Amino acid sequence: MSAESAESATPAIVTTLSPEEARVLGCLIEKEITTPDYYPMTLNALVTACNQTTNREPIMQLDDSSVQRALDGMKSRGYVFQVTIIGARVQKYRHNLKGKLPDLERPQIALLCMLLLRGAQSAGELRQRTERLHNFPDIPSVDDALTSLIGYRDGPLIKCLPAGPGRRVAQYLHLFCGDVSPEDIAAPVYSPPPVAAVDTAADAEWKSRIEAEITLLKAQINRLQELVGTVR
Repeated sequence: MSAESAESATPAIVTTLSPEEARVLGCLIEKEITTPDYYPMTLNALVTACNQTTNREPIMQLDDSSVQRALDGMKSRGYVFQVTIIGARVQKYRHNLKGKLPDLERPQIALLCMLLLRGAQSAGELRQRTERLHNFPDIPSVDDALTSLIGYRDGPLIKCLPAGPGRRVAQYLHLFCGDVSPEDIAAPVYSPPPVAAVDTAADAEWKSRIEAEITLLKAQINRLQELVGTVR
């Protein structure tokens, strides 16, 4: 498939992921391959993996609730399964990438994983950075796997941005978060989702109720102290 036809094709990803969801998915894929003894992963382990300062671009600072929201969102769309292990005190999670995209093999999965974790990269960068995930013997083998991702049967999973102004070589980006353009190759900066506005009226009502309860408790304590003093 040519670069021109790939750009006009409909991506295979029906529902796009948020940046947080893409990071969680990439971490699940990575840890399944590199640390299988600790996979499936707990929420705490996933938070640590998402916030690594190495092999991640951009660097994120996600908390438990952000990662849990990402897991819940992907569970509802079949990207992630929650695993209950008999005797375990915490829930664990695993990805379902092969279930969503059944034709993927290890080379393609390794490339997708690295694109999810590090954004736009050249074939040479991908070969070097996927060493722990899959051993590509040479650049042509990377090119073949990238071409198969662009030509995936249900639509492209990645996009190639050819060499041009500001780019010495072609670079590749995944399409899990939607379509991409040359501007997306600029150094990525993570912006967390906006925090929901505080309901000031509800907050004031809650504060008044708590203050009333505290006043009542103080009165009850004083009355008990008086009764204890009388008994003595």
